[in-house]
Amino acid sequence: MNTSLLPIYIQNQNYPILIVGGGNSACQKVMNLLEYNEYTNIHIVSPTLSDELFDLVEKHPHLTWEEKLFEPQDLEEVSLVVIAVKNLDLNESIKAIAKEKRILVHSIHFQEFSDFFFDVSIKEKTINHSFSAVQNSKVWETELEKEDIQTHLLKEKITHHKLKIKNDGGAKYRKLAFQLSLLFLATFLGYGFSTIISFEEFKGMLTQMPKEFYGMLLVGFLAQLVDGAVGLGYGVTCATSMMLLGIKSTAISGSIHTAEMFSSGITGYSHYKFGNVNKRLLIWLAGFGVIGAVCGALFLSYLGNQFENITYSILAVYSMILGARLIIIAFQKKIIKRRVKNIGLLGFLGGFLDAFSGGGWGPIVTSTLLSRGRKSKFVVGTVSLSEFFVTLSASIVFFSVLGVSHWYIVLGLIVGGAIAAPLAARLAGKLPQKIALLLVATLVIVFSVRMLMKVL
Repeated sequence: MNTSLLPIYIQNQNYPILIVGGGNSACQKVMNLLEYNEYTNIHIVSPTLSDELFDLVEKHPHLTWEEKLFEPQDLEEVSLVVIAVKNLDLNESIKAIAKEKRILVHSIHFQEFSDFFFDVSIKEKTINHSFSAVQNSKVWETELEKEDIQTHLLKEKITHHKLKIKNDGGAKYRKLAFQLSLLFLATFLGYGFSTIISFEEFKGMLTQMPKEFYGMLLVGFLAQLVDGAVGLGYGVTCATSMMLLGIKSTAISGSIHTAEMFSSGITGYSHYKFGNVNKRLLIWLAGFGVIGAVCGALFLSYLGNQFENITYSILAVYSMILGARLIIIAFQKKIIKRRVKNIGLLGFLGGFLDAFSGGGWGPIVTSTLLSRGRKSKFVVGTVSLSEFFVTLSASIVFFSVLGVSHWYIVLGLIVGGAIAAPLAARLAGKLPQKIALLLVATLVIVFSVRMLMKVL
């Protein structure tokens, strides 16, 4: 191989890059490219991704992924190609096609197919020290590490200290939802025992529990299982069942949110524990969702059914359009991740309609995010945790204005949902993207039909 190389630095954000492969070597190259310029447009083609690379795709808006094998049309509108697979025939094939299209190629595992190489760089303030030995680049890295061993050890200590601080902060953050849920539970029980029923009367009622309790126990379990695994459906299932019991709309929404607060808190904690939450997205959804939920709960409490039919009609039509859109996306071969705009407005509308109608957070928020190509694992986890804060705020309003009604239904929903929550979090991300989209679309359409039937 001719090792006479021309050292060139390029503005890589102006040149779309294709990465073929999704393993550790592909992840390392992606990290290198993003380190130099986080606005680099990188598209990955691979049936699978490593966990670390998957996290990068979720966090960087300029990084996209197609869950498929390489095809010749993938080389359209790209300037550079990085091959990160060990298949010799595939490397040779990509190299030949790229040569015809005059696209430069870098093969990680077969350097004879490479038109360019990545150097070994050391950043020192505003200066980059770059070294390239092509096949001996690993030797260069080893020698450099020996010469700067003290600096390396210092960096390790700093990294370890930062990681410790991050983990400690994460542990406190994960406990927040659980502590708030316990606080409201104590308030709920204290209010119930002090003003509604004595402890002795409560014991007597447990022995004569209404049959609706056991039905709500099953409903709460199934609703939370679907909601935690797919990201929506809790309010739809519960509201439909409670309508069959002849409960008023204000009591339906209040009871659902009171029960859902506990189950969504447990589910959200489980999702956070399993790493299914995008913190930046959580802050936007939860913050504006809480504002919308408070407005929706106050609107329902004081204005009653005056504008209920209008709101239900708008929500039903919007949800049906989203459901149809998701079915189309599910059968598309190529789902490109796109930047989601107006997340705050999305959270506000979802919170408002959810508090007003007893359901709608999932159909609006989850389906909108999935329609933008977001992975179901992080969408479901983030939406589920933000739902806790939305239901908590709505419950406080309903609790203050309307009090507690149908306690046995609330209790059944809470117990059933709490049992299903950890299992639901385990299911998140296990379903293939196509199946998850179809399930969400089905639930959204069912929700829309139910709402239209109620209006008509």
